[in-house]
Amino acid sequence: FCGTTRPEDAREAALLGARYVGVILTDSPRQLDDDQAKKVLAAVPQGVARVGVFGDETPEAIAARATHLGLDIVQLHADPDTVAIARVREHWTGMVWAAQRIRGSDVPSSAVELFAVADAVVLDARNEGKLGGTGMSLPWKDLRDRIHSLRAGRARLVLAGGLTPENVPTAVRLLEPDIVDVSSGVESAPGIKDPERMRAFRDAVFTVQVR
Repeated sequence: FCGTTRPEDAREAALLGARYVGVILTDSPRQLDDDQAKKVLAAVPQGVARVGVFGDETPEAIAARATHLGLDIVQLHADPDTVAIARVREHWTGMVWAAQRIRGSDVPSSAVELFAVADAVVLDARNEGKLGGTGMSLPWKDLRDRIHSLRAGRARLVLAGGLTPENVPTAVRLLEPDIVDVSSGVESAPGIKDPERMRAFRDAVFTVQVR
């Protein structure tokens, strides 16, 4: 569950079995400053990974904030390339996820390199001027063959972009991601998670049978 803004939502995510809880640390309706993020992440128990979503900051700033907040994973969401990932790793020993934003079914050729070097690649819908959390979904069926061909690299596949309790089973069956990332799809308002929709999302994911 990403875009978490309240400690009670972070606790609920963990109780539902989430393996990752994310906070947004860049421009977004769900953006938190470091003090707010610390309060939310303090509610995340051991064994659940803490993810921070970053925009266009220097590697030094990202590493410093990640260390200060006790993150396990930094998610680079400002169209990172392999150089950006390498520079962050010069200052950060945790995991690095790289967002690959896609317009329609057009997967940039640079995605091959991201899958080769990142710990995970987050597929999300591109919406100019916004880094994520827009509720826009991807054309999963059109992307299936292209994405499967990329997965020989080291990176795990994280699927984001307009996922909801209603559509996540279809997305999982088509793309078989390692991780699904939801934000707006389980909210009653930006940043305010709805416990019933969170539970419905969890249940929908766990009912999917993949080969």
